[in-house]
Amino acid sequence: MLAIGVADGAPTVGSSNTAVADPPVAVPNTTPCVVPLFANLTFADFSPKLFSFTPPAGCSAPWAKVVLAADFAVTAGRQFDRTASIWVGGTNVYFGTTSEPSAAVARSWHIENDLTDYSALFRTAQPGMVQLDNLVNSTFTGILSGSGELRFYPVAPRTTAPVSADVVLPFSAGPSGGTVALATTASTLTRTLTLPTNIERAVLDVYAQSQAGDEFWYTCVPDDLTGPLQSCGGTSFRETEIAIDGQPAGIAPIYPWLYTGAIDPNLWKPIPSVQTLNFTPYRVDLTPFAGVLSDGQPHTVAVNVFGANNHFATTASLLLYLDRRTTRTRGAVLVNTLAAPTPTVTTSITTAADGTISGPVDVTATRLSRIIGFVDTSHGRVRTEIDTAVRFANHQRFDITAALYHQRIDQTTGIVVRTSTDERGRHSEQIAQLDWPLLVDFSFASNADGSSAQTTVIDQLFERSDTELANGRLAAFRIVSNHVTPSDTLNFNASGVFTGSTGQQSAQRYFAADAQGNCFSRDLTAAGALVTSVVDGQECGR
Repeated sequence: MLAIGVADGAPTVGSSNTAVADPPVAVPNTTPCVVPLFANLTFADFSPKLFSFTPPAGCSAPWAKVVLAADFAVTAGRQFDRTASIWVGGTNVYFGTTSEPSAAVARSWHIENDLTDYSALFRTAQPGMVQLDNLVNSTFTGILSGSGELRFYPVAPRTTAPVSADVVLPFSAGPSGGTVALATTASTLTRTLTLPTNIERAVLDVYAQSQAGDEFWYTCVPDDLTGPLQSCGGTSFRETEIAIDGQPAGIAPIYPWLYTGAIDPNLWKPIPSVQTLNFTPYRVDLTPFAGVLSDGQPHTVAVNVFGANNHFATTASLLLYLDRRTTRTRGAVLVNTLAAPTPTVTTSITTAADGTISGPVDVTATRLSRIIGFVDTSHGRVRTEIDTAVRFANHQRFDITAALYHQRIDQTTGIVVRTSTDERGRHSEQIAQLDWPLLVDFSFASNADGSSAQTTVIDQLFERSDTELANGRLAAFRIVSNHVTPSDTLNFNASGVFTGSTGQQSAQRYFAADAQGNCFSRDLTAAGALVTSVVDGQECGR
């Protein structure tokens, strides 16, 4: 799993700087070899910034851990949230967005990515690129800057290096990298490849970032209701799909990331929402297709976003694990029940005689699939079965009058992926369970004197548990929970001029634990755009 983290320095009570509860990447006790990628770059235009990567001298692979560490900042002033990405050899190694500054508050933040699975990418010199497009003029004055480095941790004596991919293949806009814009369901990010003939395992890490008309996809409604409900179209269901040679091969549900300009920028000062500064890719296991992909023939792997209604910035990385004891593996797909989604849309919007509009808009989609394949390797036949269940529901309620616009969104995405592997009489299972609830309560009320107020309450959670069983016995377990809950009211006078914010508060709770007894928890609260409390270890019993 591509693990994501941030710096471990606790935020300071009373600070207005960006504050997150996320933990750092766990690293071994060895001293890392550090390779700078870029330093003190300024992002004030739309040009990509190029750099060169050279493997660390005297610090050859394999490595116990490879970590990308980067620091970003924005000067005080006015600026949108911006999308940031880092690429090595055309492969994405970081994807996220930026903090928005305040008129008198500059902001800075630190990100870390665990790239150990991508170690093969760093064994040779590679071109690199940072993409952080930023408009700076007399209105938008915030200037972004950043530095980044890779940290290579040697393997300690008497320890074993972790298993990492043997081949890393980018799905990007070109040799330097860059995302590909997917505007409709029919738009695809595609690569046709002739792959190694000894593949044993394959996974695809997928990012699909909502932008432009799709940024608030979770608020969208059927096209015929966009006018009355003053909302975006295409309904509220989006899903990334993967195909191999035109056949469905996997799905990557899309997390509803909220950026620091989303709905009300004050909601995210100083605590951004879940993964806002550092997205987590969705990993799709393609191992049932390993034998097919190893046949020495060209194969086309395609990524699309079902329901895309303007723009999803998309990239992916194909990671291949090879059988080094043979030059050829063979296999086949035995069962594949994955099909295109068929979301159900139910509406009951009514318009009263006085023009009042009210009622629910519901979209649901249930995805149940089974894919079974085998690959004959140097150590025998390996059979892989992947059972996936995804249950999506977006329930919206609208109440619209001459003086009030009220929209309440209750969205849930529940995912269970069970991967079963059989080899030489040994049976193992990996069970990943993810829950992504999102509650948005938005209202804009006009008063009799012409003044108005916009109130937003948000409750967002990312929760994942991973369980590993070996012959029916628990082998490993890990859980991660990231919960953010902001609220705010923006006030405007009769001329529509912003007069101030009231009731601004936010909180984040991050918890992670595993079967080995490792535990991390941090609770943050903020009010009036200042950190008000930091509590460490509470959920860990200390």
